[in-house]
Amino acid sequence: MTPRETPEPPGLVASGLRSSNATSSLSPNPPIRAGFFCSRDLAPLEMCAASLITLAGFSRRARKGARSRSGLAVRGPRGRDGLGQAHRPLQYHDLSSPNYASEHFHVPRSCMRILLVYAEFPRTYWGFQYTLHIVGKRASLPPLGLVTVASHLPAEWELRLVDMNVERLDDEALLWADAVLVGGMLIQAPSMRAVVRRARALGRRTVVGGPAASTSPGEFAEADVVFGGEVEGREAELIALIAPRAARRPVVGARQILVPLRKDARPSVTSSPVPRFDLLELSAYSGMCVQYSRGCPFRCEFCDIIEIFGRVPRTKTPAQVVAELETLRKLGWTGAVFVVDDNFIGNIKQVRQLLPELGAWQEAHGHPFELYTEASLNLARDAALVSAMIAAGFTSVFLGIETPSAEALAETQKTQNLRVDLVAAVEALTRAGLEVMGGFIVGFDSDKPSAFEVQRRFLADAPIPLAMVGLLTALPDTQLWRRLEAEGRLRHESGGDQMTRPNFVPVMDEEALLAGYADLLRELYSVDGYLRRCRAALAMLPEPPVLYKQRSWIPILARVLTTLGVASPRRRMFWSLVAEALRRSPRFVPWAIGKAIQGEHLIRFTEADLLPRIERALAEVRQSRPESAVRGRDSRRTTADAGAW
Repeated sequence: MTPRETPEPPGLVASGLRSSNATSSLSPNPPIRAGFFCSRDLAPLEMCAASLITLAGFSRRARKGARSRSGLAVRGPRGRDGLGQAHRPLQYHDLSSPNYASEHFHVPRSCMRILLVYAEFPRTYWGFQYTLHIVGKRASLPPLGLVTVASHLPAEWELRLVDMNVERLDDEALLWADAVLVGGMLIQAPSMRAVVRRARALGRRTVVGGPAASTSPGEFAEADVVFGGEVEGREAELIALIAPRAARRPVVGARQILVPLRKDARPSVTSSPVPRFDLLELSAYSGMCVQYSRGCPFRCEFCDIIEIFGRVPRTKTPAQVVAELETLRKLGWTGAVFVVDDNFIGNIKQVRQLLPELGAWQEAHGHPFELYTEASLNLARDAALVSAMIAAGFTSVFLGIETPSAEALAETQKTQNLRVDLVAAVEALTRAGLEVMGGFIVGFDSDKPSAFEVQRRFLADAPIPLAMVGLLTALPDTQLWRRLEAEGRLRHESGGDQMTRPNFVPVMDEEALLAGYADLLRELYSVDGYLRRCRAALAMLPEPPVLYKQRSWIPILARVLTTLGVASPRRRMFWSLVAEALRRSPRFVPWAIGKAIQGEHLIRFTEADLLPRIERALAEVRQSRPESAVRGRDSRRTTADAGAW
């Protein structure tokens, strides 16, 4: 799958929304998406639905000046890392020792107060910040990684969780804690650092984990502990790092402890306990999330998921998944649940065993949950699997389509997409009853200026209302990162934002790349462009088999009508969607309302946030060029425009 926000989709690699650091266009793993010790914020929906939607060892740049031999994690003496940031010297940890934790740490038995903090997201496609208030929510998806890590901590410890996307973090909460655990993705790194500084100023021990800390540990020089990797099988080590023998308060000038991800250690998730969903304020979120598997069998060059979780998908048992859903049901949750896997069908054999049990549980409890997930495009080739997913309650799926260009797909090693007809695959899934959300990328080395028109033609009448297009980004320690570093084309580490200047020198002229990208987004998220894709989906989707989705719309109908049907300058979109839904079937009205709410955010974010940001990037590119080059370019453009007339 494409690395995304995402949302989700959706913070120490425990699991979570998403495992990836990329956040803007590609993947719900809301918008979407990652919790404390890793997993995809993504993102990412990934639905009106989700946020992107969303941890591997050091980035190569952060590793400069460091060496790792025989499992010994080392970082150089007091000084600056590869990003020019000051840091404290690190302690050495012989991670290869099977008795590492017991040899080096005292595991505390007494009660501790632990504050888990999920850092704040900036406004993104997957955040749905412009419309959450309409549905009475404050965030798209919860920090699944953090509540998963919480389930591994000692039962006698007192835990609190603050999601800064839901509530403010007050000094009172920090002062209550003995230690503060902070998680998030790269796009949340500024907020994460601010939390660390505040906690240390108040004398609290700080532990940072998640996708950002795992791939870019140098970003968190002020933290007492930077923990990378999955928590399963390493609980004693983590617990000891939270409360070491010497002190529970930071010591000025003390060495920072860095625990990097070991790529040769992929723990089983079959013993992972039910996440601590009870720590969440469930009513604040538009969707919940669970995780079934980690990893993806494919080799996409730009993707950090395979670097973090490996290419052999590891799955939970059906009993574990049902137990997590049952916990959510008993806590009172009904509605959308994002299955935040990197690729839900990565292990098809195991998925085939899960789906019948999932469907039976849903049937026995009156179908309380509407499920959606991320999968690879080869799903469309397995009609039986698609039918089983629909029977289990799945209504939509996020696909990393990336590009219609066969040359670009081959370049980026996304060969699985070359084995299917992209248009036929999307239509087949839609007609079967799985609405498609799509992630797309522009800026591949093989892309020419015509690539934007190719994407535009593909998407114009595609049944993909939620079509997220981002610029190619080199995430730390991916195959793409390593190739570009060897070619001398890297500019800086990615901040997780795929919607601004690329962090490497592109092959296409950068001004043409940014200008073409802006024009493509302007068309995709115009009212007419969005309506065309919604109409295409509405024409193909079968009538919803159950009406449980309608219950959630009744309390918010008045706000929807006044905000979108009367006050919004895009009210034409709202009434058009409702009218066309009524013509098909009254059962589609909740779907139409959901698409209107989703479209309101997507269009406003594009117009108010994203396009001005791209224009600023274009101005920066133009200012960095010699004046003679700018005059020549403008002259050529004038001539070309005149010829077009």
